[in-house]
Amino acid sequence: MVRFTVLASGSKGNSSIVSCLSATGGQTRILVDAGLSCRELFRRMKQVGEDPSTLDAILITHEHQDHINGLAVTARKLGIPVYFTEATHRAWVRQVTPRKRITYAEWAQQYREAKDRQQAEQEAIASHKESSELEELAAEAAADTIRCNFAPDPADERDPESEPEPEFAADQASAPVASDPATEPAKDPARLPSVEYFRPGESFAIGDIAVSPFTIPHDAADPVGFVFTAEGTRLAVATDLGYMPPNVQAQLRRCDLIMLESNHDLEMLRDGPYPWSVKQRVLSRVGHLSNDAAASFLEEIYDGSATYLILAHLSESNNHPELARIAAERALTCKPSLLANRLFLASQHEPMAPVCF
Repeated sequence: MVRFTVLASGSKGNSSIVSCLSATGGQTRILVDAGLSCRELFRRMKQVGEDPSTLDAILITHEHQDHINGLAVTARKLGIPVYFTEATHRAWVRQVTPRKRITYAEWAQQYREAKDRQQAEQEAIASHKESSELEELAAEAAADTIRCNFAPDPADERDPESEPEPEFAADQASAPVASDPATEPAKDPARLPSVEYFRPGESFAIGDIAVSPFTIPHDAADPVGFVFTAEGTRLAVATDLGYMPPNVQAQLRRCDLIMLESNHDLEMLRDGPYPWSVKQRVLSRVGHLSNDAAASFLEEIYDGSATYLILAHLSESNNHPELARIAAERALTCKPSLLANRLFLASQHEPMAPVCF
């Protein structure tokens, strides 16, 4: 049995689960993106009957916050590997690693202070060395005086190795050393149990599920979509893309399920609250797919092979579920062969009922 479950989809967090119970009894479960907090991910998984402890891996499409918000905590808590492209992993590490920016004046002040400290340390070392040499000369002179005035008593000669160790030395050796929080290394926010790299266009397998990543046009380091194949079933995830290039069109053929972006209504976006710069980004070829663009794909290019179509990543500010649904239904009704397709809308605030094959 193959099962696909959307836990969340939208600008506040994206995450889905692909699971396979093979005929041989093997089980594989993959979390696609971790855009919700770890606690919320676990809550929603339990809500749809998925056990978080049975996850085998996490796959990341790209490094934007709504796809990786709970990644580090979830991966560390479960101890499972995370699959990225190398560029996406590097971008994520830079994103989560704290950075401090300083002005030139602050840098110059720090440089002067460091130089003054270094000079003071060198002077202290030189002074200590000079005083140590004087102490050694005085000690040698005192020893010579003692050797001249007193003869050694053989009865007092002892083997130094037979002398018992001072009690305080043993105490010091066994005493615990307090750690200084200031000198301890800070916890690495980018630490993961295991990292695996993949390349777009090169298939790989996780358990019983074959994964085919493909490049998508989006303003991230190396964004990808996925086609999952298990038990003869093909499931495609294609969200966060500015338009439908030929390589994406090819990947979405012969699929049994397609999760496709239908992000915004053009009029709502133009009249909406976003700044003009953000509107331009959303409308660009590396932005997000509109209702009209998704409908155009369904009407003109889509091969109609999918039993289930899931419209995803709907904007709460610039779209309405009914607008996305109407645009897609109109496209599907233009072709009688598409009437058997079942249409669903993924939600931001609650998980979708699992789709089973």
